[in-house]
Amino acid sequence: MRIDKYLKLARIIKRRTIAQEACDHQRVLVNDKVAKSSTVVKIGDIIEIKFGTQTAKYEVLEIKEHVKKEETNNLYRIL
Repeated sequence: MRIDKYLKLARIIKRRTIAQEACDHQRVLVNDKVAKSSTVVKIGDIIEIKFGTQTAKYEVLEIKEHVKKEETNNLYRIL
C-alpha cells in the first residue's frame, strides 16, 4: 500500500493530500530513507514523520484496505 494512503487510512494524518505534501517536503521517512508518496509500505516498516520540531515514529503492524475508526490503533504501534 502507498505511504500516503496508509497514513490517511490509519488516521495518522487526516487527509491524503496532506500526507502527499508531507512526503513531497521530505518530512516522512520509511526505514530511515526519505519516502515519496508512492513508496510502498510493508508490515514491519518504521515510519518517521516530522511535525514541526517534533518527530513521531510508528511501526506498521497490519495493512488493510478498509478499516473502522475503532480498529485503526491495531494498524500501527507508536515507538
